[in-house]
This record gives sequence, structure tokens and C-alpha cells, in this order.
Amino acid sequence: MQQWQNVWTNIHLATMDAARQEPYGAILNGAVATKDGRITWVGRQCDLPACDRQPVKFIDGGGRWVTPGLIDCHTHLVYGGNRAEEFELQLTGVAYEEIARRGGGIRATVRATREATEAQLYETAAERLQHFLSEGVTGIEIKSGYGLNRETELKMLRVARKLEQHFPVRVSATFLGAHTLPPEYDNGDQYIADICQNLLPEIAEKGLADAVDIFCESIGFNLQQMEKLLATATTLGLPVKAHVEQLSNMGGAKLAARYNARSVDHLEYLDQSGIDALKDADTVAVLLPGAFYFLRETQRPPVEALRRAGVPIAIASDCNPGSSPATSLLLMLNMACTLFRLTPAEALAGVTRHATQALGWADRCGTLETGKRADFVLWDIQHPAELAYHIGHNPCHRVVVGGETVLQR
Repeated sequence: MQQWQNVWTNIHLATMDAARQEPYGAILNGAVATKDGRITWVGRQCDLPACDRQPVKFIDGGGRWVTPGLIDCHTHLVYGGNRAEEFELQLTGVAYEEIARRGGGIRATVRATREATEAQLYETAAERLQHFLSEGVTGIEIKSGYGLNRETELKMLRVARKLEQHFPVRVSATFLGAHTLPPEYDNGDQYIADICQNLLPEIAEKGLADAVDIFCESIGFNLQQMEKLLATATTLGLPVKAHVEQLSNMGGAKLAARYNARSVDHLEYLDQSGIDALKDADTVAVLLPGAFYFLRETQRPPVEALRRAGVPIAIASDCNPGSSPATSLLLMLNMACTLFRLTPAEALAGVTRHATQALGWADRCGTLETGKRADFVLWDIQHPAELAYHIGHNPCHRVVVGGETVLQR
């Protein structure tokens, strides 16, 4: 006999369990039982064991498809202002260098974020997070990186923690102080040294971040600076990840893999040696089709080579004001398929099973398996491929977090 609280019946399951041979790990005519926020049974409804005398609530899913809750493993959700006027200027032919000279670009976002109060940053980020939740996102990463000074970076991380307290969405907070060189510095070595000596220890002590990130690129930080940051973070017990190989191949992926990075992100210029390093380190390759689209890039990430090597591929929104002002993870599924030629099943794995690996959550969520958190979504679709097929359509019917409904349309 089983002790269950809720039993969901009359559903089709896209479990995303890699151990199942069917596409999407599918179970037709399935059922899911939950208790104390965990999945306690998954399988075909006809195989559902008998329940004991404990009160059990049976919930009819109406023949809908059920997936794990979606996970967005790369966002910059907390920031001040926006750059819509800059977008308009670019489309009229004004060069980025001229926009930057006028005070635009990332420094405009840094200025707006520094000027915003913690309450203002929370309010605007909460609105964006609500959009993600409405599309079935139950877990999200939120990076800092638009403060570039102690006060604002800590403020952004506190907002990320506060969002998790007030929303039924699990948040992974990432410190990205090494996003770009702040206006107060003219030396990247000194800035990285200051982060490592002063800010990282405080962040680790206060538990404000779950990971540390860096932008390694010709317009960001070099390999030596990256290694100093990753080594310091590792010493402090903080997992690492990195923005690498977006605009050129600097070898950042290989360096990140040496420090067992959870993920490396962007990767348009990733080469085979970098792919081999990711495979050996079991590091996730996170692709960001929204930024690729918005920046009108032409160099695609090496998806086929990543497939051949068996490197797990995640998909994320990269929600940010400058290169991917997107709050739709479903749209990213479509872009991953149309722009990068992933299959719909690969794309869905990229926002469930592989996304949780990129955040260190693989043992808790991302698949519909016994023992995992009871975070899942009911969809008004006839086949899981529809999640990547539709553009601008949200078929989310119900979002369940910890076994309880938190949103229903």
C-alpha cells in the first residue's frame, strides 16, 4: 500500500528521463503521485498501485501532456532601466561605438542599476519573473553584473534571494561582478584583484551567491584574469561558470573545464579541443539563441560536434536589457530549433534535464522521477514538439510546485 497525498491521472508524461528509450521519455496514459512535495510514483495509470486509507486527492489532468517544470539556467533578470532607445538608434545606423560615447551600452544599464533602489529593482524583476512563471518556469538562474561595485552587486544578489522568497520559483543566484570593467577602473588586473580580495569572501560568507561567473572575451576579461577569479571562487567553495567563446575563440571553455565549471555559455566560436574539454569535465554547454537573434550573429555554435561528443546542451533566455530582452523561454525553444537546428526533444531537454545540471540541481528536479521535487507543468498540447513549434502561443494550463498548484489558466 502507498501513502500519497495527490495522484494526477488521465495525463501523458514527457518525463525527460534519459533512461527511458521513448522520445521525451514519454509515458502515454500515465499517472503521477506526490507526497510532501516529492514525486512518489510515476508510470502508466493502469499500473497504479492501490492506495491505503490515508486521504488521497485524485486530480484529473484532462488528457493533457505533463513535463517537468522548465528551468532557465542563464538570465540577468535584475537590472535598472532599459535600452529600447539604443535599439532604435542602432536600427537607424548609429554605430555602437557612438552610442557608447553618448553614455549608452552596458554602462547605461550600470548607471540605471546603481541609481535604482532595491525596492525598484525587485519590482521590475518581479514583473519579468511573473512572465517566466506563466510559461511554466519553476527554476531560474539570476546573475548580478550590472552593479560593478560592492554596494550594487550585493543589492542585486539580495533582490535575487528576495524573489525566491516571494515567488514559487527556485532561484540560483550567480555573482557576475566580472561582467565588464567598471568606469572607475582602467585596469582589469586591479579590478579582478579587488573582487578576489574583498568582495568574493564577503559574498561567500553571507551566502548571497550559489556560483561565480565571468565574461572572458576581448571586450571583457582575459584568461589570466579569469583563472584568478575561478581559482579564488573555488577556494571559497563557490562553483564556477563562464561566458566564453561568444565573439572569438580565446580558450575560455578549456580553462573553465579545468575548474570543473558547471556550465560554459554562448559558445559560438567553440572549437573541438574546447568540446573535448567540456566532455571530460561533464560541463554543460548553454546556448543562448535570443542573443544570437537579437545581435544578428551569423556564427552558429557547433551543435553537431557537441552532439557527437555527448556534451549536454542546455538552452536559456539570457534575459538582459542589451542583447536579449526576452522573458519567454518557450520562444527560446523555437529559436534553438530554427536557428541552431536542435530537435524539439533536444530543446526540451535543454530547459529541463540539462538545465538542472547546469545549475547543480540534477538530483532534485528536471525529470519526472520518483524522489524528485514535484515540480511539473500541464500543457494544452497534443504532442511535446508543440512546445518548440508554436511562436507567441502559451499553452501552459497549470503549474505545480512542490505538489501544489501555484498557477492555473
